[in-house]
Amino acid sequence: MSSSPSPRGAGSTKRDQRDSSAGPTKREREVGRGLLFIVSAPSGAGKTTLVERLVEHTPHLKMSRSYTSRAAREGETDGVDYNFVTRQRFEAMAAGGQFLEWAEVFGNLYGTGAADTEALLSSGHDVVLVIDVQGARKVRAGGMDSTTVFVMPPSMAVLEQRLRGRSKDSEAEIQRRLQVARDEVASFAEYDFVVVNDELTSAVDRLRSVVVAERSRLHRMQRSAETIVSTFSKVQHD
Repeated sequence: MSSSPSPRGAGSTKRDQRDSSAGPTKREREVGRGLLFIVSAPSGAGKTTLVERLVEHTPHLKMSRSYTSRAAREGETDGVDYNFVTRQRFEAMAAGGQFLEWAEVFGNLYGTGAADTEALLSSGHDVVLVIDVQGARKVRAGGMDSTTVFVMPPSMAVLEQRLRGRSKDSEAEIQRRLQVARDEVASFAEYDFVVVNDELTSAVDRLRSVVVAERSRLHRMQRSAETIVSTFSKVQHD
């Protein structure tokens, strides 16, 4: 499943200054294609809240906004929380190959727009997809370069507590979500990184460290590094 509110902005000047530890800025990095991050977790593990906070505190990182066939819930806005479409339109988009990945989850359809994601990456933005395990598998199978993170709840008991506390789902629905979670947590080894969401601030810091590290990899920083090295070979004059 892909669950994403609207992409957040890169942040204010003050935020950029405060978050300089997030790695090189867009200008300092090699100009070109952005990085793609995938975050997956069982329902109720807090992945959406975690990524929303990550985007707020990490310059030049945007969160993908998914398409869904389900109706908007109270407080949700079309084009902000999701792109809400009819099931008929969603199915037509899927048939036309317009999704990077899509899946039916708990009776509703969710998908990541291929053109939307490509436009962001091509413009140099780093993008986070919040999608479920099967969606992540489809993206990887498509050969798109990505860095994947699995968010784990501290325990099954904590996940159940969060599911019961966040909504008015029926007992049958809660049990169904817990059963799906049992299957999903077993897939953590398919991912590049694992972050335990035991406490929000700490979990955001750990997730942010993944972004910092990926932005600083040698092949991504090579052009900038070579430019700096060239300044050392210039003849200095008094």
